[in-house]
Amino acid sequence: MKTLLLISFLVIAGSITSQAQGKLVGGPCEGCEAVFEYGDQNLSSVDTLPEFGSEGVDIKVTGTVYKEDGKTPAEGVILYVYQTNEEGVYPTKGDETGWGRRHGYIRGWIKTDSKGKYTFYTQKPMFYGNEPAHIHLTILEPNGKYYWLGSYLFEGDKNLTSRQLNNRNPRGGNNGIISYKEKDGILMGNRDIILGKSISGYK
Repeated sequence: MKTLLLISFLVIAGSITSQAQGKLVGGPCEGCEAVFEYGDQNLSSVDTLPEFGSEGVDIKVTGTVYKEDGKTPAEGVILYVYQTNEEGVYPTKGDETGWGRRHGYIRGWIKTDSKGKYTFYTQKPMFYGNEPAHIHLTILEPNGKYYWLGSYLFEGDKNLTSRQLNNRNPRGGNNGIISYKEKDGILMGNRDIILGKSISGYK
């Protein structure tokens, strides 16, 4: 009897965990599970990542997330972003858990408002190796679907590849290459996103 109860508990727990973790679409994605690691944080449409305001170049990224039709604002969508610091490394403090051990502490979660808007402030990352400077992005929809989108990139970066520059069918409807303009000492850029756009297995 105890064995049956234990098995039942494990099955139920596994089902709950599976539901909590949502459904990965768009192909394999190492580290996308980090989108769930916000814990008990009360997410808002605006977030400030660590190192913003410190030495380096500050940036502000804004945008609107739309539903599949590309017109209707999508509320309650979570964006998970992480990046290198100005030295081109994913810095850690030593007490990170989960994917924070790999992604470092310069990361954050933003949840779109009723108009689909989001904003985050951060420090401009540095490129490493032949990689252009970039900010990684994972999407979690209210329906539980989650997937990666191409990184936020910087127009004019010498390390941008022809594939990145000439992507005609980008995930999310945007290749992520942003033209930043300086205002009040901050580089400001915008990136809009269409949910499910060019994501395999989305429907």
